[in-house]
This record gives sequence, C-alpha cells and structure tokens, in this order.
Amino acid sequence: MQLQVIQTKIYEVRGQKVMLDYDIAELYEVETRILNQAVKRNIDIFPQDFMFQITSKEWQDMSSQIVMTSVNKRPKTALPLVFTEHGVTMLANILKSKKARQTSIAIVRAFIALKQFALTNTELNNKLKELEKTYNKQFKDVYEAINYLLQKDKQETSQKERKQIGYKTK
Repeated sequence: MQLQVIQTKIYEVRGQKVMLDYDIAELYEVETRILNQAVKRNIDIFPQDFMFQITSKEWQDMSSQIVMTSVNKRPKTALPLVFTEHGVTMLANILKSKKARQTSIAIVRAFIALKQFALTNTELNNKLKELEKTYNKQFKDVYEAINYLLQKDKQETSQKERKQIGYKTK
C-alpha cells in the first residue's frame, strides 16, 4: 500500500492528525458500519485521545476544504468517527484479518513519515531563521556605511548648490 495514498487521507482536527472512519474502512476493505460496530463493541480500548466523533461544525469545515466522498460512504446525517495514530493501531486489535494488520502497519508508517517531515521542516525553518539573524547582524554595518555615504553625498551636493554669502575672493 502506498504511503502517499494513505497520507492524503490524514487530516488535522482539533490539532491532531486523524483519519476518518470511512477512509480506514476503505483501506481495510470493510464496510464503514462494520468497522464502527467493532469499535462500539470494544469502546473501552478507544479513549478520547485515540478516537472521537467530530462535530457538525468540524465536519462542515472539512467538507469545504476537501473533496468529500459519495453519500454511499458517509450519509450526511451521520458524523464520522476519527482515529488518531494510536486509535488506528488499536483497530488492528479488533479487526483481526491479515489485511487489517498489514493496513495498520502501513497507516502507522504514514503517520511516522508525516511526523518526520514536520520535524525536518521545523529544523530547516529554524536554521533559516538563525542564518537570517546572523547575516542581518553582519550586514547591518554594511547597510549603515552605505546609508552614511549616501547621506554624505546628499550633504555635499546641497553644500555646492548653496549660494555663498559674504565677500567673494578671487
């Protein structure tokens, strides 16, 4: 299973990276209702930080930002469950097929790849800011010298243009 395909199904809700129940069901090749029934039968292993149901507002916000799937996958009246990385791992415990285990591994790898990308991106951003600060400090003196010379040039020009007063000497 391609990591890129899985990564396109990872969204951010409430500041957490999550996957929607119907996307996971599609990856596991089961119906969404079967996945949700299995979760409800084992609700004790899905605390709020592993799985939660999104609100109508969150669902509307997501619907406007992403291309939504057909009504067959998600009726408009039913709000989806979302699973964090840990929730996806727990799904492998309740869906015991070989496909479920393989899919869980692939999904966890996708979450890990996203985390690594975010860390790398943050490190690069910090290094760029550090370089910017360093070089701005070094070039501050150069900028001041150029401004001084420009100001000096303007002053000399205005001095020459001034009409002298007093006695003229030859």
